[in-house]
Amino acid sequence: MSPRNLTAPTFARTRLGSGPGLLLAHGAGSSLAGTYGPVLEALAARHTVVGIDYPGSGDTPRSTAPLSVDDLADQLVAAADAEGLDRFAVSGYSLGGPVAIRAATRHPERVTALVLSAAFPHRDNRLALASSIQSKIAASGDRELLAEFLLMTALGTQALESMPAEQLQQTLGYTAVSIADGSSEQTDLVGQVDVRDDLAGITVPTLVVSTTDDRLVSSALHRRLAETIPGAQLAEIATGHLPMLERTDEWLQLITDFLDKHHA
Repeated sequence: MSPRNLTAPTFARTRLGSGPGLLLAHGAGSSLAGTYGPVLEALAARHTVVGIDYPGSGDTPRSTAPLSVDDLADQLVAAADAEGLDRFAVSGYSLGGPVAIRAATRHPERVTALVLSAAFPHRDNRLALASSIQSKIAASGDRELLAEFLLMTALGTQALESMPAEQLQQTLGYTAVSIADGSSEQTDLVGQVDVRDDLAGITVPTLVVSTTDDRLVSSALHRRLAETIPGAQLAEIATGHLPMLERTDEWLQLITDFLDKHHA
């Protein structure tokens, strides 16, 4: 593709900080703030951070058509164009991993490094079942039930079982009101995306962060990314699918150390 993206930016976007460009791609059913909020300020202290909200997240209206990973990747790069960034690293979490990979494939001359956290190249059977259940509950509008399902599957064992009953109820309430309106469409995409054919062609430094107690996206899928992307580095965190909540400082340190080394 051309050095500048041809897609007009239509998604809500956020820009923070200064320094080398860093694009952020969030997870399904979440938002930029929901995924990266605990580390945004620290990332912006070192980088010009630009992120988007997918349709149905943040201030981006829901889509009336099925989502595609190509569109999300192109919108992420369009946001970079709108903010004057020519080259940038891309950090993708969960569904944001395939979005980051596709951005590197479609705009290889612009992406300088990748950080893929709790990410996947395609669905396995567990992820297919989980995304189908999550999408159906989201479509029903039962936010409380969806919150229960998400905490059961997304939190690591230690984080979940260490919660007193009162804290668990509070967390369920917070989760229910935080779920993106477009969660159903975003989760549908999780069950369809397949970027396996992109992996061997990635030539930029790549860090794969594996959440080893992840019951939503298995560590086997994380390792598949690290084994297939040439020269990729694998780092492990003993956490469930939510490193930004369970191991905030450790996750941030892995990201910043890698980008400091490979993305001056």
